[in-house]
Amino acid sequence: MKKSKLFSVMITLLMITFSIAGCSSTSNGTDKKDDQVELSFFHRFADGANKQFFDSAVKEFESQNPKVKIKVSSAINDDYKQKINVLLGSSNPPDIFFAWSGEYANKFVRSGKVLDLTKYTKAGTELGDQIFTSQFGPYTFERKVYGVPIVMDGKAFFYNKEIFKKLGVNEPKTWNEFMTVLKKIKQGGYTPIAFGNQSNWAVGHYLTTLNQRMVDPAVLKKDYNRSTGEFTDPSYVTALEKMIELEPYFTKEPNAVTDDSAINAFVNGKAAIYYNQFNQIPYIKPAKFDWGWFNFPAIEDGKGDPQELTGASQGFMVSAKTKNPDMAIKFLNFLTSKTIAEKMVKETGMVSSTIDAVNKNSADQKMMDVVETIKQASGMNVWLDTALDSKIVDVYLNGAQQMLNKEKTPEEVMKEVQKAAKEVKESSK
Repeated sequence: MKKSKLFSVMITLLMITFSIAGCSSTSNGTDKKDDQVELSFFHRFADGANKQFFDSAVKEFESQNPKVKIKVSSAINDDYKQKINVLLGSSNPPDIFFAWSGEYANKFVRSGKVLDLTKYTKAGTELGDQIFTSQFGPYTFERKVYGVPIVMDGKAFFYNKEIFKKLGVNEPKTWNEFMTVLKKIKQGGYTPIAFGNQSNWAVGHYLTTLNQRMVDPAVLKKDYNRSTGEFTDPSYVTALEKMIELEPYFTKEPNAVTDDSAINAFVNGKAAIYYNQFNQIPYIKPAKFDWGWFNFPAIEDGKGDPQELTGASQGFMVSAKTKNPDMAIKFLNFLTSKTIAEKMVKETGMVSSTIDAVNKNSADQKMMDVVETIKQASGMNVWLDTALDSKIVDVYLNGAQQMLNKEKTPEEVMKEVQKAAKEVKESSK
């Protein structure tokens, strides 16, 4: 009787032990179903080699981390901008998503939609040690880092060396020299500058640089801040006037021309110069002539540093609502690791922000020279359309487009910009 009772007690204790072990297994995530980690990843690299690279990188990460499943979606630029705003306002935003830097990223920070990544990006961390420190700057707000740069970029005047040699002209260093070069190219029977402004971000890139070259840096910093911007300095009008000086040397009726058409005109040898992003070099490579680039010339009466380079890093942010922040960071560590970054450079032609990813094994000499150009710049001048509040951007770029159509004067454009800046300033109080 006693043995039977003792046996029953032992069986009961064993059942409890197994029950506890079973619960513990589930709560610790060793149960296969509960241990599965799912991440959603939304980006703007929606076609061609770029999409293939990211699809491949995701599969490779999943193969190395079999309990992780990443749901990938993408959209091209304009569609992406609309969709990400909707998704971030939903109850189920993507864990990891692409974001241009500057004010574009800062609006997500202000609204509390993104995770503070400072602890993951400081010196001594994987991200902090494998990415160029300077590239975190455009994603840093109030001394906190909110984005992981994967691509660094800049903009310069790419030129046809054969046309320059034929016409006996050299890379211009100053605005006056630039005007002389453009005049000789036009007299030589070529379109001096291929320019397509059907999508008006293109004129925005010119104005990004012209504002930086013309306006006092302290004034520019104040005006680009949505809570203090006024845009009353006369240098902004002068910058627009410089755009008008360039107009006779652009492709005819640039507002009716796409950027793709402008690139093709340069690649086909019909235009001598094209204001090109370094990450668009793959579009230039089919050219059958030798080409080079020079920075936007210094403007004699400008107040800005002529050694600055227009451009900025591009990268990813992590949703504040993510349930798996450490796994999201692990994936971003993977994407920016030297091995994967080299693969990105080699397969897409994009300029990686990972240290030493652009090398003789992943790129040609010109691509390596691009990295040196970016590294040697005294500073980076973030694109106007991501540096300013979107309400100001819309007015600014639409006005500049109308100015090129001779429908508005520089003064009229800036009055509308000032009005928009005032409205944004008041709404930010």
